[in-house]
Amino acid sequence: MDRFQGKRAIVTGAGSGFGEAIAKRLAAEGGRLLAADINVEGAERVAAEIAAAGGECHVVECNVAEETQVETMIATAMESLGGIDVLVNNAGYSHHQKLMWKITVEDFDAVFAVNARGVFLGCKHAIPHMIEGGGGAIVNIASVGAIAPRPGVTPYNATKGAVLTMTKGLAMEVARHNIRVNAVNPVAADTGFMKGAMGVDSLDEEATARLVATIPRGRLTQPGDVAAAVAYLASEDGDFLTGTHINVDGGRSV
Repeated sequence: MDRFQGKRAIVTGAGSGFGEAIAKRLAAEGGRLLAADINVEGAERVAAEIAAAGGECHVVECNVAEETQVETMIATAMESLGGIDVLVNNAGYSHHQKLMWKITVEDFDAVFAVNARGVFLGCKHAIPHMIEGGGGAIVNIASVGAIAPRPGVTPYNATKGAVLTMTKGLAMEVARHNIRVNAVNPVAADTGFMKGAMGVDSLDEEATARLVATIPRGRLTQPGDVAAAVAYLASEDGDFLTGTHINVDGGRSV
């Protein structure tokens, strides 16, 4: 498939997990990529693997919660790619699972800084270039927790609810500029992000079974599931979709 032939895309949090799968999927369909991650070594590995497969991927170190670093990310995209057609705000963070009244103010602020402010900053600095270029597509990675929250990660879920609201409001603001804004809501996955949220190095059989028991399809999300949804929303196949979200959750939210 070549749905992204000639398209220029930024993927944040591209050094592992969902972001890695998204970057590789867009590149495999012809996209020219900028992989952004606070873990620059991970982003460099992903870029090298994309290049080895015949694609093009540049790298920038970026903490999406810091405006100056997001500005650098956008400037790097303009310099290396010559424009921005697709922005995938994927980078995310979660506090460890705790009851809300046991979460520190510092952890609360940190999760909002990355998950909510990070999406705001990416859109704020990319959209002027998209308008100048004639349009584009933005896909924000939210979470099924935004609409069907699990206990123990309430502030995290709240950040993803904020992402969905920003997605809808922004879609209305930029539609006249030929820019579409949508979101994807994944369910739990066996990724580094999920292990960090649970405060473990690996998901044991018991923990995995508890999660899977809540998902009608009977398995966790795979990064490729999320990448496929993002590719659809960001491509011309999703041309008439804006301000909406796809629940990549195996029926968890039904």
